[in-house]
Amino acid sequence: MAGYRKLGRTSSQRKALLRNQVTNLLFNGKMVTTESKAKEVRSIAEKFITMAVKEKDNYETVTVKAKVARKDKDGRRVKEVVDGKKVTVFDEVEKTIKKDHPSRLYARRQMLAFFYPVKKYDATMKGSRKAVKDFDLVAKMFDEIAPKYEKRKGGYTRIVKIGQRKGDAAMEVLIELV
Repeated sequence: MAGYRKLGRTSSQRKALLRNQVTNLLFNGKMVTTESKAKEVRSIAEKFITMAVKEKDNYETVTVKAKVARKDKDGRRVKEVVDGKKVTVFDEVEKTIKKDHPSRLYARRQMLAFFYPVKKYDATMKGSRKAVKDFDLVAKMFDEIAPKYEKRKGGYTRIVKIGQRKGDAAMEVLIELV
């Protein structure tokens, strides 16, 4: 007997399906799927949430100096002529960043390798290219999801049966973060 459900798919299709559904669950907080898929998604999602909870505070804040291009009122880089060439003007600023310890960095890389990239649509900027932006799901895991489940010892998801699907009578369920 296998240690996981095959879901009637080849291994590459099954892995892609589970990656997609876990990413969707963690981004939206809930989703509707079949019972067997939900049980597989639950086990994977809970492992990633546990990893995020363990490594939530495993970083140090560091102040670094960085060169940033000076910008004018329209947001374009300021250039000045030096030796007959146009050169961008840079200002030196101090920034505070989070520097991950090795175990948190490992957890971050595991999540980045598994989750699909997520795009977020901003309806207020309708029609422009800037309306669609990349969303950092790993940052959401460490900053929002992990503090929420800090006191829990597992059981981060809930599966609620909805009923049978009309087309093939498969049991549909709602899987959500508790």
